[in-house]
Amino acid sequence: MLNEKLQRVGVLGCILCIVGSTVIILHAPEERSPDSVEQIWRLATQPTFLCYAALAVAVSLLLMLYCAPRYGQTNIMIYVGICSVIGSLTVMSIKAVGIAIKLTIQGVNQAGYFQTWMFVTVSAICLIIQLVYLNKALDTFNTALVSPIYYAMFTTLTILASAIMFKDWSGQSASIIASETCGFLTVLAGIIVLHSTKEPDQNLSPDLYASLTAPLPPKIYWHIQGNGDVGKQKEDESLPCDFITVVRQDYFV
Repeated sequence: MLNEKLQRVGVLGCILCIVGSTVIILHAPEERSPDSVEQIWRLATQPTFLCYAALAVAVSLLLMLYCAPRYGQTNIMIYVGICSVIGSLTVMSIKAVGIAIKLTIQGVNQAGYFQTWMFVTVSAICLIIQLVYLNKALDTFNTALVSPIYYAMFTTLTILASAIMFKDWSGQSASIIASETCGFLTVLAGIIVLHSTKEPDQNLSPDLYASLTAPLPPKIYWHIQGNGDVGKQKEDESLPCDFITVVRQDYFV
């Protein structure tokens, strides 16, 4: 639909991401379904999940404040990583909001609990951050690359956050854990393949490149100011066209 091209190796990367994520989802543990917002709040304030949330916020701030201004336009993993890490927190808070709405419709009003509004606030903040950086990723990179990478990372981190919060990993057999690990490695392989097929960034248009390579005019008028002295080219002075030395430049005309 967007007339964007994807190489055959890129198609292989997409297939690897989808297959790996499917394996993770099929072998993911069944999570418990809380029956109140207070119960989810107790799960969210566990030390293990608080450590994950703090790590997710720290990584997101590092990517947003340090990596994005420097490498965001060249590395696809920066913007997509921010969306994926924040997205794992979004799903947890959105689930709490959904349960609050469900209980309220059933007649058990959850609006009176401050936990409900805390989850609503977290959901709104995380969704805004996701939309901002996802739009940046789509504006900067090929959509055919952004979509599968974001899908794979978001799914993996969401399952990880859910497993930490609801403790669904306990009681799983070694074969299921091995299958989930293989699925994760398959997703990583697909992401690496997709990242290697990224199209080169063409910042210069043909017209701009032609203007940059055009020959200079035979005569240049300049204005140089240094140590209080002002100098200007005279009409009868000759200036070599192939070499110009400027000690201190203020502006050229």
